[in-house]
Amino acid sequence: MANERPFLAFRFDVQINVPSVLGLTNPLCDAAFAECDGLEMTMEPKTHREGGNNTQQIHLVGPVSYGTLSLKRGMTGNIDLWKWFVMSVSGDTRSARGEAVIVMRDGEGTEQVRFKVHDCLPLKMKAPGLNAKDGMLAIEEMQLAYSFFEIEEPQPPFGLSAGVGISAGVGVSAGAGFSASASASASFGFG
Repeated sequence: MANERPFLAFRFDVQINVPSVLGLTNPLCDAAFAECDGLEMTMEPKTHREGGNNTQQIHLVGPVSYGTLSLKRGMTGNIDLWKWFVMSVSGDTRSARGEAVIVMRDGEGTEQVRFKVHDCLPLKMKAPGLNAKDGMLAIEEMQLAYSFFEIEEPQPPFGLSAGVGISAGVGVSAGAGFSASASASASFGFG
């Protein structure tokens, strides 16, 4: 059995891409977020009782609901999140929906798991609380609704694959036969 270790929660990337027709840079804010929360799904079972059986319930699969993705980051001069919010509430909301990818990484930066979040719609933008006596970083917050998300295993870095190709064969005939072969393959490519 493989040595399974829990993932770390402090190293991650959040990339939000919006339709190019909006004129914003992709990914928004260069994936620079300090906090990400709200990747959740809940199934609400439908409960039925069988006639005459008062001691048991039958649970059937019901609708699935999804959480609200909450993102926090240190506020900078890049206000693309604010522009996206304004564009989505003032125009065609269907064309303003984005897609997000959240990648969890280990201590060395290797991808551990990937969440693909679909049909993201900004629900809330919160400016940082301002207080002259604290001297704290200005943290802005965005909340996103999403239709659904998928979870995927790690992808090879930069689309590379590697290996070596070898093949050999031997044959003898005269009433008896013998043959042997071996092969391995590999390719290097950027994709």
